[in-house]
Amino acid sequence: MTRGKFITLEGPEGAGKSTQAAMLISKLEARGLEVLYSREPGGTPMGEAVRGILQYNTAGEAPCPESEVLLFEASRAQLVRHVLLPALERGAWVVCDRFADSTTAYQGFGRGFPVETIEQLNHFAIGPAVPDMTLILDVNVTLGLQRCAKRQHGGKAQYDRIESEALDFHERVRQGYLALARLNPTRYRVIDAMRPADLVAADLWQTVSSAFFP
Repeated sequence: MTRGKFITLEGPEGAGKSTQAAMLISKLEARGLEVLYSREPGGTPMGEAVRGILQYNTAGEAPCPESEVLLFEASRAQLVRHVLLPALERGAWVVCDRFADSTTAYQGFGRGFPVETIEQLNHFAIGPAVPDMTLILDVNVTLGLQRCAKRQHGGKAQYDRIESEALDFHERVRQGYLALARLNPTRYRVIDAMRPADLVAADLWQTVSSAFFP
């Protein structure tokens, strides 16, 4: 059986990854494909527990930066072995909201860990689950965080632990993504996500369809 395709969506906070993933999946399913959606961290019971720790300190304390890296990798390894690889091997397409490049961008470029070390850890965690295409939804960090602030709860903007980082951290993350795209234009595609969602979706679908359905 032909292996399915693996597409990941990446980008700074507020880029609209979840919205674009849903629209992309709808278009792929319209072509008769089986499509699996997943997200990081999460996608498995263990991964969802780790997500709570990483986003909202549900363990009762904030993880130190080193623990943060390893928790992301542990969640990722579980997701790959239990969900992503089985789906790809049966021929399903996988669309994932964030994957290993997020750790490179956030913990490497953002936190300042050596990028080479992060990529070695990523490689160990994902094994053969290398994305066929990574769509980087690029957005100005100020605009992106303004979008995040619109997610209201009880009349107050609720930022998670990562969203609450300083603006310069988010700018390093954004520039990290763009640096990755420059280094490997074969896998990465940069999509201007500062436009209305329907225009972004049209651009994204053109990029995907021209690569996989020429």
